[in-house]
Amino acid sequence: MTNEIKEFRDGIFALRTRRFGTIAELMIEALYSFTKSQNQFHDRYDEVGHKRIEIKFSTVMKANEAVIDRNNAIDQCKKANLGNRALKSTEINNYDFDCNIQQVKRSEFDVLYYGLFFSDRIAIFKMTSNEVLSCFGYSDKQHKGNEGEGQFHLNRGCIDYHMENHFVQWLTYEELYNLLSSF
Repeated sequence: MTNEIKEFRDGIFALRTRRFGTIAELMIEALYSFTKSQNQFHDRYDEVGHKRIEIKFSTVMKANEAVIDRNNAIDQCKKANLGNRALKSTEINNYDFDCNIQQVKRSEFDVLYYGLFFSDRIAIFKMTSNEVLSCFGYSDKQHKGNEGEGQFHLNRGCIDYHMENHFVQWLTYEELYNLLSSF
């Protein structure tokens, strides 16, 4: 990985919430030629298939080794960097990790693209809003009183299910860099 691509990848891992989500949305838009959403309740639109597209991604980090307390606070902060915690795609069965795909509002989309930003490449998955109901570990109870909004986790215990049933493709950071450069 060149320094330019490494800096790009590290920057993605440093982004938070909405800004990170925008990168994932632009990636899926460019890969599959989707257009802007028709309203604020989904992320993109598939003009060819006439489908509302929702996009949910997460960065993959190794589980923390210890709970932060008075005795280890400084040490835990020092260890919480990308170099120590970012998980390679080849290590998914070696380390615990937990990525939460949340705020899944099935009535607001037809197809969900979701995935994982590993330290070496990106895994892209896809399922329909109906398939979400039978997704391993899906819960339609994310927050008390939030009807119609659910979540599921991608972790060491269920990653094989997602790879076997919903995997679409791998994308390298160089490919993503080139894809975003083409806008």
